[in-house]
Amino acid sequence: VLALNGKIREVGQKILASNGKKVDFASALESCEEAGGNLATPMNEEENKAILGIVKQYNQYAYLGIKEGESSGQFKYMNGTPLNYTKWHQYEPNGKGAEKCVEMYTDGSWNDEKCNLYRLTICEF
Repeated sequence: VLALNGKIREVGQKILASNGKKVDFASALESCEEAGGNLATPMNEEENKAILGIVKQYNQYAYLGIKEGESSGQFKYMNGTPLNYTKWHQYEPNGKGAEKCVEMYTDGSWNDEKCNLYRLTICEF
């Protein structure tokens, strides 16, 4: 379970928390689900800023709860619904199917990335 150490932020109806650990996408997803939540998924600018606050606190890129669907370049929420808010970095996404996961940079913008890199775990509840 997540050791919280005061690393909790509230935004709208969500509570965001990080355990400060860097793991691959599958492990991050699993630890959020085990704790009863999901990987942090920004649905609007306010939520993106709250997640960015944790990213900046640790100064680490973090995976988001967004994955590429069957069509190359089509990213979706983990439940399969299309994105209704995005904050892609300039010229992203550019992985063309090879980069199925999404990470947040320390400026709050998004990048499509491989799922086997170690990124900060941030969960939402």
